[in-house]
Amino acid sequence: MTRVVTVAGGCFAPGHLGELTRIVPFEMVDAVLAETGSVQQRLRLLPSRVVVYLLLAAGLCAEIGLSQVWTRLCAGLTGLAVATPAPSAITAARVRVGVAPLRALFDLLRGAETGCVRVGEGRAGRPGVFWRGRLVTAVDGSILCCADTAANLTVFSKGGSSHGTSTGYPMVRVLALVACGTRTIIDAVFGSDRTGEIGYAHQLLGSARAGMIVLADRNFAASTWIAALAATRADLLVRVKNQRRLPVCKILPDGSFLSRIGRVEVRVITAQVTITTSEGCRTETYRLITTVLDPHVPALEIVALYHERWEIETGFAELKSTSLGGRVLRSRTPTGVAQEIYALLITYQTLRIAISDATLDRSDIDPDRGSFTVALHAARDQLIAAAGVIADTVIDLVGTIGHHVLEQLLPARRVRTNPRVVKRAISKYVASSAKGRHRGPNRPATTTIDIQPILTTPPPT
Repeated sequence: MTRVVTVAGGCFAPGHLGELTRIVPFEMVDAVLAETGSVQQRLRLLPSRVVVYLLLAAGLCAEIGLSQVWTRLCAGLTGLAVATPAPSAITAARVRVGVAPLRALFDLLRGAETGCVRVGEGRAGRPGVFWRGRLVTAVDGSILCCADTAANLTVFSKGGSSHGTSTGYPMVRVLALVACGTRTIIDAVFGSDRTGEIGYAHQLLGSARAGMIVLADRNFAASTWIAALAATRADLLVRVKNQRRLPVCKILPDGSFLSRIGRVEVRVITAQVTITTSEGCRTETYRLITTVLDPHVPALEIVALYHERWEIETGFAELKSTSLGGRVLRSRTPTGVAQEIYALLITYQTLRIAISDATLDRSDIDPDRGSFTVALHAARDQLIAAAGVIADTVIDLVGTIGHHVLEQLLPARRVRTNPRVVKRAISKYVASSAKGRHRGPNRPATTTIDIQPILTTPPPT
């Protein structure tokens, strides 16, 4: 049996991403290299384009070193003369290319439109993507750990301990704005964890716009950030602390009330959320603020919408647990760390685009039923086989990765609960924050939401 592989010629042959090359084509990579002045001055065994694809492939294969990633890129190129660069040559090539091309490539690929607004205008065609004509998005942050080297410690710091000493690995704070329906990345920033989430959140405001609703947890309830987000004309839905005092300007029929945070008029909703499982009930009070002031929009519907914020947590889990496998970033310099994170974000986005495209014409399928794990392993297989690098005359819009996703769809989302506890604890003693919480698999649950009416009489008008 004969298999035909179509790739770039000469020393550019190892520069590919398997079938994902259709989403990140040669022309796109060449354009960002030219734009950032990163094209090689002379043709080498490791041209700049090939180095970029090597870094992206490393984002798909986080468990192995770059030399082994190179072996996988060349595994399907049987019969072609390809170089075998030494690790030092790969390191020098990474330094030569720098961070700028990866950042520019991420800027080209990021955005909700890649996975949300391809169906007509997308507003009614895709379940879970839009809510009352608004693109549902969420903002949140997470921490990645990088190699414990002197170079990395000049930029990234370790965590503290109760003994006053630093512990663990240097940490990188990553903040992202994500489309909840498809988990595509609209924008992302990262840097030292010495800067808090709110500091980085202001850098994401350039990607917020009218027609969005941004969901966020209590860490983002700062008055300055709320005012800045409202100025973008995007709506917001943010949880605030239950003890926060907010003036009552007008009580609405559903028990919510209008208030103000600085100059921003908001609607305040207090709800008791009860989760019932076979182990019993747990009730928690949620206090939410939103700029959706229309009294005809039920408070109960807004509280239910807030649950979609969890999609960004799932996205971070896919990035950190599925793609990285819980590993520390391999790079030993701050520049290398930045390269690696951009490569991870790009490969994550390309996989999310592939999943979204696979379900594009299936209006009955929620995009979040596409398995990220299935897509990741299918992409790795296509990378090793160097398959689908250059499209045939007849183009399969779904592709091999998409077909794998459609054949192994996740079940429709069920209401389940799994409290945050450490499953592999380093101590035999249960932390006080985890007492009373079960360990083990997710459990089926029933959720009940009760709106708590405000009892305070509003000021006379």
